[in-house]
Parts: sequence; structure tokens; C-alpha cells
Amino acid sequence: MDYSQIAFDRAANTDFIKTLQKRVRKYFKEEGVSRYGNFEMYSKTVVMVSIYLVPYFLMMTHVITNTWGVLAMWFIMGVGMAGVGMGVMHDACHGSFSKINWINKLVGNIITLVGGNANNWKTQHNVLHHTFTNVTGADEDIESAIIRLSPRQEWKKIHKNQHVYAWFLYGLMTLMWSTTKDFKQISRYRKMGLLEQQNINYSTEIVKLIVSKIFYYILFLVIPMMFFPGAWYVILLGYILMHYVAGFILAIVFQPAHVLPDVDFPNPNKDGTIENNWAVHQLRTTSDFAHENKILSWFLGGLNYQVEHHLFPTICHVHYKKLAKIVKETADEFQIPYHKEKTFAAAIVKHGQMLKKLGKEKYFEEAHS
Repeated sequence: MDYSQIAFDRAANTDFIKTLQKRVRKYFKEEGVSRYGNFEMYSKTVVMVSIYLVPYFLMMTHVITNTWGVLAMWFIMGVGMAGVGMGVMHDACHGSFSKINWINKLVGNIITLVGGNANNWKTQHNVLHHTFTNVTGADEDIESAIIRLSPRQEWKKIHKNQHVYAWFLYGLMTLMWSTTKDFKQISRYRKMGLLEQQNINYSTEIVKLIVSKIFYYILFLVIPMMFFPGAWYVILLGYILMHYVAGFILAIVFQPAHVLPDVDFPNPNKDGTIENNWAVHQLRTTSDFAHENKILSWFLGGLNYQVEHHLFPTICHVHYKKLAKIVKETADEFQIPYHKEKTFAAAIVKHGQMLKKLGKEKYFEEAHS
């Protein structure tokens, strides 16, 4: 179904969201803190960017030239790339990094240094995914050519073994992002009218996209190949390794937040209505994990608190741990499901179970009955 035809029932569960918003506002007022980033957020930015770029400069200045050492640097860069994406760029593109808009825009554009495009990302993530979470045909995060991530997608024979091969394909996420995906997306969003809605000029944006890609490839492929004293293919292998590591990390963080047996995959009525308001929809389609793992929470940019993030995307992730208690208590009070896995491993296992379930033809039949 076309995303523009989908609408939520604004009259449903209004007391829940009003109560929740009131309690969250009260929390910030009583604590006397801003909903934007703080010292923890800014120090994390320095650390994550350093993890990503310091290995690059160590290679470019010939501090490290050994083949295995160079590959190790690219591996670390992959970890840093994922960290920058989850814990820095993500908040900035949601407008929660700083209360100053131009700072959010500047930091959000760091996505250029990891091979992406800020406007495309905002359209896919902020506009489509955050609005139509787990709605097949509208949420691009659950769209894949060879992995079935929703019971409402067409079943194919290849899906029988997706619980095995999906993990290997997850690593290709950012590699595709840095090559063909952005160009396909901008063309598709133009046809969908999404660029016009956001006052984005297609001609200007395509020029920016081309220039940014050229800059990215010169910086992370051409220059390293020119200055590395060893074989050029070591750099190419390292570059692919970096993207594979980043893509895999990002996939195994985002997929267990939405593709689990417990969450919903709503099917809009024929007139396009979804029988929940937007806030309840987010709770039913999203899951948290590993609340007590402080190190993981820090590295993931609070994305293990996906429920809180989806309900309050313009609040910086450093506040999610405190907000989680408020959200959980309010959801319980209004008898609305609050999905949470105790550990990251448990979330990964459940995602694997869901991949296997979605790979069965019978599940396709049940979902469409």
C-alpha cells in the first residue's frame, strides 16, 4: 500500500500518550536537564570519530604498514563507522544532538564520511520507518530482495534457508549504501513526492550526492591506494572489511528491535487506516533489549532502547535509560504491550527464530488468511 494512503486512528488511546508526554516533561523539569545532548554525548562523539579516523591516519602516515596490521586498522574503522552511525550521526539527524539546528545539520552530515547521504537517510529513517514502523510496503527497513522480514511479504523458496544466509548478507548493508542505494533512493523518493514534501530540489541534491560520493571514494580508496607502500588490493580488501564489519553490527542492532516473534506487523484496512494511534503502534512494533548492559548501551547510542527512541526520537539517547522506567510504568498502567529482551544475546536468538519462522511457506499463508 502507498504510504500516503496510510493513516493512524488519532482518537484511539489518547489518554496514554498524553499521560506519557506529561510525565516525560515533568521528568526533564524536575531534573533540570535539557532533552538534548550533554557532555556524555559530546565526549562520545570525540571517541567514536577517533575510533573511525585515527586508524586511517595511522595507515596514511605509514605508522602501520604491515598487511595484517593494516587489515586490523580497517576492522577497527568498521567498528568506529558503526559507532559514529549509531551514537553520533543518528542523534544529529533526528535533531536531538544539540538544540542548535546548524550543529545538528553539521554533525548529521558526518554521514558523508561513512559513505551515505543525510537527506536520503532522514527520508528512509525519520519519515518512513519512524512513521510506518513494520508496515509492509511503507517501512523500507523491512524491505529486502532476498530476505523476508515481514509475514506480509511474498514468500519465495529461497526464504527457506534465510535463517542461515541472512547473517552473511547483513554485512553488505553499508557497502550497498555507499555504492548504488543512495542513487536508487533519491530517484524513488522523487517519484513518491517525498523530496518535494521536504523542500529538497532533486537537481541540486543529485549534484551534491555525486560530489559527496567522489569525495568519499577519493578519501577512502584512491588516496590510501596511492600512499600505501604495499599492494593496492590490500587496501581494497580492507575497505570491504570495514564496510562488512559496520554493516553487520548495524544490522544485528536494528533487526532485533523490530523483527521478532512478539512484535506486530500491522496490516492497514482497505481504506488505509491502522486501528491504533501512532504511539501505541510504536510500542506494538518495537522491542528493547539489554537495559542493564551499560557498555553496550554506550556503544549502541542507546539503540537498545528502541521503544523510547521511537516514542521520543527528538530526545537525545543519553536520556533513554531514565525514560524507559517512565514508559514501562505508563504502558503497564494502560495495559499496552512493552516488549523487552533481557540480554542482547536473547534478542539475537529471537531474531534468528523469527527469520526461520518467516522462511516457512505456512507462515505466509497464516499471515494472509
